[in-house]
Amino acid sequence: MGKKVVVGMSGGVDSSVAAYLLKEQGYDVIGVTMQIWQDEEEIAQEENGGCCGLSAVEDARRVAAQLDIPYYVMNFKKEFKEHVMDYFTDSYMNGKTPNPCIACNRYVKWESLLSRSLAIGADYIATGHYARIEQLENGRYAIKRSATLAKDQTYALYNLTQDQLKKTLMPVGEYSKDEIRKIAEKIEIQVASKPDSQDICFVPDGDYASFIEEYADVKIPQGNFVTSDGKILGRHKGITHYTVGQRKGLGLALGYPAFVLEIRPETNEVVIGSMEESMTTSLRANNLNFMSVEDITEPIHVFTKIRYNHKGCWCTVEKTGEDEVLCTFDEPQRAVTPGQAVVFYDGDYVLGGGTIL
Repeated sequence: MGKKVVVGMSGGVDSSVAAYLLKEQGYDVIGVTMQIWQDEEEIAQEENGGCCGLSAVEDARRVAAQLDIPYYVMNFKKEFKEHVMDYFTDSYMNGKTPNPCIACNRYVKWESLLSRSLAIGADYIATGHYARIEQLENGRYAIKRSATLAKDQTYALYNLTQDQLKKTLMPVGEYSKDEIRKIAEKIEIQVASKPDSQDICFVPDGDYASFIEEYADVKIPQGNFVTSDGKILGRHKGITHYTVGQRKGLGLALGYPAFVLEIRPETNEVVIGSMEESMTTSLRANNLNFMSVEDITEPIHVFTKIRYNHKGCWCTVEKTGEDEVLCTFDEPQRAVTPGQAVVFYDGDYVLGGGTIL
């Protein structure tokens, strides 16, 4: 029997094909769907779908049966609530824009699933992410960009530890999305043409502000839109409705394109300014995690992404404290957003990253 691997199956085409590829490679594959927040009526879930709805369980169960692999549903609601939903809500209420998928990857999909999988005798866990893992010449493990940059998911994985990477397989990273769909069609799994999930799974309608009020049982008060020098421009609906860099949905007619520059929870103000004012030459970040290197001791010039769909830019990164870096961009960047991740690349490999302050 080959080495045992637990595949996190979301019911989507990527994780389904990941399970198939690993079985073909001779691994002893077990399929697991993580139950993390589903409590609602089944009908609502069916409509919402997403990567974690109840329909995902049925899709994953059917695929596992077709692949003839054991399948289980594991309950991670407690971990998900603590590390993802609480963090998401707290961040927005403190004027930051969180990335819940990064937190979910690090603390739920990896930390919790991996420890539980090792406890049942697995050697590895695997996912359907478009990324690759390699051991470098320096002995460290690093995430490598996927074979297809169009679907590269390395940005959301920068936070994984060496121990987690050592015990993880990502077979989908060698393929393009079209190739994965073709494999799914060839083996005739029902989810071959299932669309990708786009939204944050626990806020399927995208209305973050309403979710936060309901989840935290608070009423977020209205406040003032102001300029950088304190001039009042109008009223905002509550700080959880906004994110730095936002342009649409402000309801302001200023005669020029207006952008959110800053969110000030302590005074309940949302600072508004022009496109030029939204450009930034540097950022600070903490909660650092280094991957291809153990740490950086002197300034380095690296390719950097400041959000998932950012095309990337060059910057110089230097340590300014035990757990803090200063990144100085070669060219000013728009919408540097506190709470989002900044991720550094060393060629095709993730060097590391942190949370923008």
